[in-house]
Amino acid sequence: MAFVAFLLLNASCTQQQKIPTTSSSKDSSGYSNGLASMDGIGKFYFGREISHVMGAAGSDWLERDERDQEENASLAVAKMPLTPQSVVADIGAGTGYYSFKIAQRVPQGKVYAVDIQDEMLMMAADQKRALGDTIVELVKSTDRTVNLPLNSVDLAIMVDVYHELEFPKEILQSLYIALKPTGKLLLIEYRGEDPTIPIKPLHKTTVDQMNKELQSNGFKLQQRGDFLPVQHFLLYEKN
Repeated sequence: MAFVAFLLLNASCTQQQKIPTTSSSKDSSGYSNGLASMDGIGKFYFGREISHVMGAAGSDWLERDERDQEENASLAVAKMPLTPQSVVADIGAGTGYYSFKIAQRVPQGKVYAVDIQDEMLMMAADQKRALGDTIVELVKSTDRTVNLPLNSVDLAIMVDVYHELEFPKEILQSLYIALKPTGKLLLIEYRGEDPTIPIKPLHKTTVDQMNKELQSNGFKLQQRGDFLPVQHFLLYEKN
């Protein structure tokens, strides 16, 4: 599989996860610091080491022709709780692969394509121009805030992004206030419970770990979908 080859060969996916030792420094926020793996930044959240961010060099992989067959992104979008008027935030949108697919389902709504990397936003802007899109709005985020209006979003999504957040607590809190009272947060992440999925540990997550982290920030699991080939489909709502 092409996506397996990419992740196994990419320099950002070459080390096993390491758990913080007793020498790690800790604080009350859930963060701790320890020895970094080659794939990680040496910062942990509830015991999970945070991985490095995929750079713009990985943009071709995000747009690979076989991605829909390998991950069934079309099914993921079809299963999202959307109406034609929905406002969606695609956090870590990258090139906009999901953003522009979602835009087709919300013709009277809006999609915020949010990313921290200027290069990714430039690529998404190129896509927007090529498609003649009027639904997607590009937003530059920071490592601590998604920079979205308060109480404005019906559905926020992160597709293979959450494990890369340097400040997951702060981003989740930023999303919490950007979501409407009935707003939802969808995490699509490679299944860490399945050892047959040949992705390095820092790029996979488990439901138990995600629930621990999300619950600490005011979210509860509403739906667990197991219909995607290699990823979790975890839909959270506000507590």
